[in-house]
Parts: sequence; C-alpha cells; structure tokens
Amino acid sequence: MHYQSFVRNYFRNSFMLMLLLANIGVFAQNNTSPQLPTTDPTQPKIDPSQVTNQQAVDFYNQAKSAGMSDMDIERAALQRGYTLDQISAMRKRLQQKPDERKVDDPNRDELDETRDQDDADELDDEANNERDSTSLRRARNRRLTRTFGYSFFSRSRSTFEPNLRIATPRNYILGPEDEIVVDIYGNAVDNFRMKISPEGTVKMLNLAPVYVNGLTIEQASERIVQRLRQAYSTLNRPGSGTYSSITLGNVRSIHVMITGEAARPGTYTVSSLATAFNALSISGGPSLNGSYRNIEVIRNNKVIRKIDLYRFLVDADLHDNIALQDQDIILIRPFETRIELNGQLKRPGIFEAKQGESLASIIRYAGGFTPEAYTKSFTYQRNTGTNYMIGSIDSVQIETFTPKNGDIFNIKRILDIVSNQVEVRGAVTLPGPYALEERCNSVLKLIQAAQGLSPRAFLNRAILERSSGDTQTGIVAIDLRKLVNGEIADIPLLAGDILTIKSVEDLKEFTFLTISGSVINPGNYYYYKDITIADLIFQAGGYTEGGIPYRIEVSRRVKNDTLDLPSSQNVRIFSIDVADNLVLNPDDQKFKLQPQDIIVVRKSPRYEAQKAVTIMGEVRYPGNYTIINNFERISDLFGKVGGLRPEAYLPGARFYRGQELIAVDIQAIINKPSLPSNLLLMHGDTLIIPRRLETVRIQGGVHNPSVMNFDSKFSYEDYISQAGGYTEQGWKKRVYVSYPNGRTHRTKNFLFFRSFPKVEPGAVVTVPVKVTQPDRQRTPGERIALFSFIASIVSTVTLAAITLSR
Repeated sequence: MHYQSFVRNYFRNSFMLMLLLANIGVFAQNNTSPQLPTTDPTQPKIDPSQVTNQQAVDFYNQAKSAGMSDMDIERAALQRGYTLDQISAMRKRLQQKPDERKVDDPNRDELDETRDQDDADELDDEANNERDSTSLRRARNRRLTRTFGYSFFSRSRSTFEPNLRIATPRNYILGPEDEIVVDIYGNAVDNFRMKISPEGTVKMLNLAPVYVNGLTIEQASERIVQRLRQAYSTLNRPGSGTYSSITLGNVRSIHVMITGEAARPGTYTVSSLATAFNALSISGGPSLNGSYRNIEVIRNNKVIRKIDLYRFLVDADLHDNIALQDQDIILIRPFETRIELNGQLKRPGIFEAKQGESLASIIRYAGGFTPEAYTKSFTYQRNTGTNYMIGSIDSVQIETFTPKNGDIFNIKRILDIVSNQVEVRGAVTLPGPYALEERCNSVLKLIQAAQGLSPRAFLNRAILERSSGDTQTGIVAIDLRKLVNGEIADIPLLAGDILTIKSVEDLKEFTFLTISGSVINPGNYYYYKDITIADLIFQAGGYTEGGIPYRIEVSRRVKNDTLDLPSSQNVRIFSIDVADNLVLNPDDQKFKLQPQDIIVVRKSPRYEAQKAVTIMGEVRYPGNYTIINNFERISDLFGKVGGLRPEAYLPGARFYRGQELIAVDIQAIINKPSLPSNLLLMHGDTLIIPRRLETVRIQGGVHNPSVMNFDSKFSYEDYISQAGGYTEQGWKKRVYVSYPNGRTHRTKNFLFFRSFPKVEPGAVVTVPVKVTQPDRQRTPGERIALFSFIASIVSTVTLAAITLSR
C-alpha cells in the first residue's frame, strides 16, 4: 500500500540517519549502552555497515524519546554530509528484521515435538512393516492424536503475518495510534504526518481537530479535505491546480485473545491489519482436542463469525478470514466428531465432521478415492459404548450416511482379477490376454484375434483351462486340427479361460552337440536334423591356428546298435576327415551327426607356439631368445649371446624359473655341460649374469651386523671379527653362507673339529640366534620327586661304601 512504501522507507531512513548522528562507533565496538543522539558536526562519520539492526532500533527509540522527529533526524544527517548512496545502503540493510532474542516457550516446544513425531509417523506409514505389530500399533495410536489440518500449523517457523506492502484496505477502520499521511501538491506543496490521538482526532496546521475515529480511510479523507479547504479553498476542486493525497502511514497495534482448545492460548499483540487466520497461526492453531470446524470470533460479547478451516484448506475459501479489531476474542471449541479414513484414499487420516455432515463430504476432504479403490462397498468399525461393531456401506449410502465420533472406515483395493478376460498362450502370433466380447467369445475367434497360429504350432492337441467354480481348475482337451478344419464345432469361451497351444519344439527334448579342441568358439550347439561335422565347425567359427581337418574324433552314445560292441563298451568312437577350408564336399554329407555327439578337433602334432627365454646382464647380446627344440639346455644359451663381457661374474649368476630362483652353479655347467644341474630350458626362464660383486653381508647373532668389502685374504673368522664377534645367543654350530647363485653351505662339525663354509664375493653370512627358553618353576610334586631321587642315590652309595669297607 502507499503508506507502506512511504512510511516504512521513511522509518528506515530515520534509523540510519539517527545512527549516523549518534555515537555509534563507540557503541558498536564496546557494546555499551547507546548515547542520546547529538548533532555535533565535529563527531566522526560512522560507516553504516558497522551498525547492527538491533543497535539501529535502540538508537531510534532513544532519539524519539529525546524529542527528535523523523524530519529532524533527516535534516541533521544531511547537514553532517552523508550522501544519498549511504542513505540508500542503510535503507537496504534495515529491510532486514532487527536482531531478536529467542524466547523459550514450553508450549511451542511441546507442539514442535509433537509435530516432529507426526513426521516420524508418516515415515512409519511408508515403511509399513507389518511384521512389527507393536510399532504399527504405536504409530496408529499416535496418528489418532492428529487431525487433517494439523500440518497447516505444523512448523514453528512458518508464519501467517499480514502483508503490509498492499494498498490501504477500503474497509480499514481508523483508530488511535494510526498515522495519516497528507500530501498537498500542485500550486501549493505541503506534507502532514498526523497520528490519531486517544480522543480519535487529528490536527493540521492551526485548524481545528478533525474526528476520524471509527471511520474508513475514504470517510476520513473527505473530512480532512473539508477542514483543509479552510486553508486551501480550492483544494481538490476541478481546475483549481491544488490537489491532495491522503493515505495510511504506520498502523496501530491491537490486542487479540485466543482461548479454548488452542495450542498456545493467550493474549497476542498484532497489527491492526491482522486477520483471524493471522492470529490462529501465531497461536499454533487448534490443540489436539481443538476443533478445526467450529472456531468462533467474538466481538463485544457477540459471535460475529464461525470459522470452518476445512473450507479454506480444501477449497481455498477466505470468506472466514475476517479482519480483527482490538479486544476481539477467538474461541476454539473442542471437537465433537472425528472419524478415521484408512486405505485407498488420496489423503487418509483423521478428519473432523460437523453435525449432520455426510460421509461423502468427509471423503471429499480426504481428496477422494484412489484409482485402485474398491468403492462398491466398504466396512467401518463403530464404538457402541460397550463394544465395537462392524458395519458395511455400499456406494449408494455414501451420500446419506452420517458418521459418528470414533468411526473407522477402511477402503480396500480392488481385486486383481479382470472380470471379462480370456488369454491365449503359446504358438500364436500375438499371445496374451484379450477381452471377452462378441468378436472374441470362442476358441476360433480368440485364435483369429491373436493373428492366427504360428507355422510350428502343434495341431494334434490344445488345452483350455477353465475354472469350475470351486478350488480346482478343469481342463478341456481340443483337437486343434479338426477345429481349424471345421470338422468339430467351435467351443464358446467363459471369463477366465486360458487357451494353451504348444509348438512342435515344446513337445520334444531339445538336444545339443558338443565341440571342443582347435575351434574358435568351442561349446554346446543346438542339434539340427542332417547336420554334419563341417556344419558344426562352421557354427563354432572355424579352426583355430594349428587345427587340422583330419583325425577329427566323434564320440557317440550307444543306443540300439550294440551288436558288434563288447558288453562293457557304451560309446562308439569315429575318426573323420573333413574337407579343408570347409568347402562343400559330398563325402562330408555321408556322415550325419546325432544328438549328444561330442566332436574333438585335433591340433597339428608339430604345431606349437614359440617359446622363449631371457638372458640379461653382462653378456654381449642380452635379450629374449627362442627355444629351437625341446632339448636345449642352459649351457646352449652362451653360444647365442656372443659370449660374456670381461666384467661378468659367473659364480654370481642367477637362474629364475617362474620368478623363483633355482640354485645352480652356472660356471660349473659351462665347464662341464653333462652335469645334472644343466637343466632343460622352458618357456619364460630367465638367466642373469651380474658384474663382479665386491661386498659381503654379515647378519644374525653378531654384535655389529654389517656389509663389508670382500677381501681375498680374509678368512671366515676375520669376517666374524669385523662384525664384532658372536653374541651370547649366536649359534656357531649352525652358521651358513648363502651365495649369489642361490646355493647355501653350512658349518660342518665332526667331534671337536668345525669347518666353516668359504666366503665369496656377494655372499651373505648368517649366524642363527638361539631361542632362549623361559625358566619354568618346578611344582611341589616335582621337587619332592627330585629330592627322593637324590636321597636314594646317596643311600645306595653309602651302602656300597660300607660293604666295601668290610
């Protein structure tokens, strides 16, 4: 409305201008109490962005209490040198609400908790875990405490505030504290902002007061113009050139009491533009026992309107959303009748019914039936005062049936059975369900509707399944060939009949052929009459590389031709030759395959994929080399690589097979190829010839495990000495030396003589560590046995000594 765009913006400007004139900087930084505004031009100019909205409100209130008007604040700000851009920036910031303190409201907390639980109930309904009967019962009991319409008030943050950005309502009644804005323009210019006094009057210039209390804005405008003509005689007269615009500025606040079954009853201060729905939203709406259909607006001890919220929730009817006046009372009566609608409804739940209202109206509030609802009849449960009674209603009674408080109605889903359906299955062009009608009410007509029989249909017999009216299903056998040829009469169909027509393939065991060996796609293939080996190889993609067309083996089960077979033989084996390149050959057609035959295509005996070995390291031509025949050995590799480099160290050569180190002495193999360690080469073997190694590693039970240089003058004891000698746990008898080629030699012991292995370049000397056994305390029984044993020995020795002395 006009007063909103003018007065609110003017009010926001006043906030900003007053803040700029006050000592805002100190307040913003120190958070101290605001000082009264001052117009001292020596004060520093404060950045409006540093001021919070709450500080703006506090300073504005103090400025007003100090006697400064909005115009005074604006003029002072302009004198201070603030620009219009700064004023506009503050205006945008002050569009936001000032910082508000959150007031704890136990009623609102309880309401929010209840409605959060309602959301959880909705999730329980979607889950519908029927196995958990306890959860279902609890969820249903919680649902009984909520009524259709509760979600409209279910969020504490949702508001239904009056819109202050609309034109002045024509039916708005003026009262004390309302502000009227008068603008005079044209040949004369003036502006008045007048607040209605408690006596109901406004005063302009030096003219007599004008009484406007209880008038609409249009009626008040006429009186004000009449009074202003005492100063502007031609005001608003045609052709005078002087005109006026009278609008509503700031509106007053009124007090409304909400009582009865409200979620938060009490007295509320609202805008004078507030309506009944605004006040209901502030109070949280009806409580658990409150009515949504019987809400009274009381003014001067008279009921001026009865509100039915369902008219608004279902039909968006705002007829009951009347404007409120000061001291109005909204009384929410307790509900009288609530019923529960379950099942196939668009919005199942708890609904409130008015006295005499039919069930059809309540179903309309529930959104009506779903497409799958069974509406011909449904049941209800009613509390008779002593027990529960089950009743039923048909579709005709819905319009006149009057529900009672506590009734529970259940609308079920329609049956999955189609009442006029017949079906054809199997060897027809278009199998599936069809409607039982004049053009499809017999077997022949049904086949024609399915676009006829397929070429492979089995005509000797068809089956018609028909319900006999009880739990069993009957079968009618049909000679399909005679029926199609007109030799027998057509058979009428009944609802639910199922006609099954088999194909020839359906009535025989489907057999396979198996092919393996040197073909591209080995596996199982369907058997066809008169299929040959060449046909099967063609289906399998042809030969793989190395496959040969001769010596193809066929394994066949023995059936009846067992005359020339021994009793222990159950298969026949055939060796067949097939024409090369699968060309058509009359000889191939002579041998016909039979079901379950197994065909094996052999590979050429001399066909073999290339095998290679790898030799790396200090040789003249390292790389991969092909194994020419199956008799090549390790020693044969050195002739292929062009010999060794001068820095090659043969004692350290390593031979790997399948990533596993094979301990062989390569130097001994070269010197004597007849050694057993000169192994036959296999695909993937790797030989590595390293450079001369110049280090020795000492590890295990020595004081200083380390790596040291190899010295030909050093003995085994010298290397141990260099490592700090043995530790107390070092096991001298079990010392072993590992050589680079993978071989290992250990210490040899004979009586009191000990022979240590030779240390060579790259060797690893390992001194095992003894495992210390923890001391175990003897049991009392073991100690007694030990003392008894010692005592017996002592006594025996003593007796022997006495005997010898005699």
